Amino acid sequence: MLILHCPYCGVDAEETELHAGGEAHLKRFGPGSSDEEFEGYLFHRENPKGVHFERWRHVNGCGKWFHAARCTNTLEVFGTYSAQVFEPPQELQDKISAKRPGWEWRDLKGSDQ
Repeated sequence: MLILHCPYCGVDAEETELHAGGEAHLKRFGPGSSDEEFEGYLFHRENPKGVHFERWRHVNGCGKWFHAARCTNTLEVFGTYSAQVFEPPQELQDKISAKRPGWEWRDLKGSDQ
């Protein structure tokens, strides 16, 4: 079972107290976008074996959305952070690089330590 730390209320919550919201950091396209951009937003998602960034909602707690970084292969949770950022905090990326040198996710790449 996953245990994620809610960065807002400070609770370490089991996944049964949370709701998964899919991939984090999606660029949303709406009216005025091309068909290819809108199709990409609706249907194209990362599905990595390894490091992944996801949205979670603390439904049985504060009710707020936050982001989590975890490994889809081992279910190891690297950390959680506010949903109001455009990319994962650098200190979290460095933490992931220390454990998984050379990781990649979309345009983000970890260092080869």
